Amino acid sequence: MSDFEDLQQESLNVFPADFGAEVHPAEFIPLGGSESPGGSSLDLLLDIVLRINVELGRSSMPVRDILSLGPGSVVELDKMAGEPVDVSINGTLIARGEVVVVDEKFGVRVTEIVTPAKRVASLI
Repeated sequence: MSDFEDLQQESLNVFPADFGAEVHPAEFIPLGGSESPGGSSLDLLLDIVLRINVELGRSSMPVRDILSLGPGSVVELDKMAGEPVDVSINGTLIARGEVVVVDEKFGVRVTEIVTPAKRVASLI
């Protein structure tokens, strides 16, 4: 056997106990029921902030055209006026809706919830 093979074989036979470390099996505290002390476990998630994006449409343009954009330029999108917009949460499409104006601000009225089955079908 070469020196490298001897060293490799020796390294396979080294255990933490060989260095004076104590080895114990892992101990886990049993999990209780699904209820947390303050209420349901879902309550823990209710204050988490998620990013919501509403996509009006998409477009592709050569860099030359993008560099020529200025005030008053119009970018044509791939969706027709009045067509439902996509509502995504953290990058996942979850609904479609129509654009509305509420107190001079844009909003979206949800018209369709995208089911998990539809989400999977759209990937294929």
